[in-house]
Amino acid sequence: MTETPKQLGFHLPAEWEEHSAVWLAWPHDIISFGSLNEPEGKADKGRLERVEQKFVDVIKAIHESEPVDLLVTDDLMHQRTSTLMQKAGVDLNKITFHITDYADVWMRDYGPLFINNPKTHEQAWIKWAYNAYGEKFKTLIKDNEVFFKLRGEIDKRMFEPGLILESGAIEGNGKGIILTTEECLLTRNPKLTKAAYEKYFAGFLGMSKTVWLKQGLTNDHTDGHIDEIARFASENTILFAYEDNKADPNFKILEDTYQTLKKATDHNGKPFNLINLPMPHKAYNDGGSIPASYCNFYIGNTAVLAAVFNDPNDARALEIIQSCFPDRKVIGIDCSDIIYGGGAIHCMTQQQPTI
Repeated sequence: MTETPKQLGFHLPAEWEEHSAVWLAWPHDIISFGSLNEPEGKADKGRLERVEQKFVDVIKAIHESEPVDLLVTDDLMHQRTSTLMQKAGVDLNKITFHITDYADVWMRDYGPLFINNPKTHEQAWIKWAYNAYGEKFKTLIKDNEVFFKLRGEIDKRMFEPGLILESGAIEGNGKGIILTTEECLLTRNPKLTKAAYEKYFAGFLGMSKTVWLKQGLTNDHTDGHIDEIARFASENTILFAYEDNKADPNFKILEDTYQTLKKATDHNGKPFNLINLPMPHKAYNDGGSIPASYCNFYIGNTAVLAAVFNDPNDARALEIIQSCFPDRKVIGIDCSDIIYGGGAIHCMTQQQPTI
């Protein structure tokens, strides 16, 4: 029988551990950033260009402390993105371009999940199966093939569990604890039990305990990704989204999240330190509620990039996040346009830890 990554000594590092790079994919889809979540026949033709500028802002903020691996579709996009980044003061020596065919920007969901073996100083990566959130978006399904094509450019051992999963659906603390939601995982693979998932998490990621939350935000096309409702800020600290308004459709969901987290324990059997984040309150132009949260931040080597939404709670959320990362600078990135594609900063990034 083939040994599992855990048996070989691999585990999933926490996001705050040092990175050697961060992976992103340049936006180009006029559905995700044009017509999606707009009234029928009223596409926002300027949204994609505004989203591109926010990607420049993200890359400029993060590339100072960790190199960027950036997907582009062709030479023309390579040249155009290079010009945009140079004008913004980005050092292109810190950007590695990968030319390949892809549909969307949500690198966290179809990209590689890196695992480390501290004893052998080897790095490998997990290739989950990706089906565009239960085949909701047919044009995105081809993103499952992106990293099979780029496998040679990563040039590391690949483990393929054969499990449909997005990495945005799981959150680890680097010490064997993983957070996830029943809604997402039991929807994505209806025939799998929670116990079966936990065997995958143990064998491929080195996890010893799974904390199961019930569900994610309303109107979330991902079926409840964890990175919109609860995130580790340290081994035993969890930042979680909380809604004060009892009339809000997310109130009961997030209250249930809080009650579950209160009962959960860390790798030492102790209760977690829980810190609540307020919720932004926005609606899409088509009237649907935006599945937005301040939990969707990215923890870089020297900075934390935090999604903001031109909402009255932005400043308070940034202050709370900054208090959890005193050794890093928290930088707010306006995701008011990016969220129309269904995600934000954490969704579009994937860290590659240092080995």
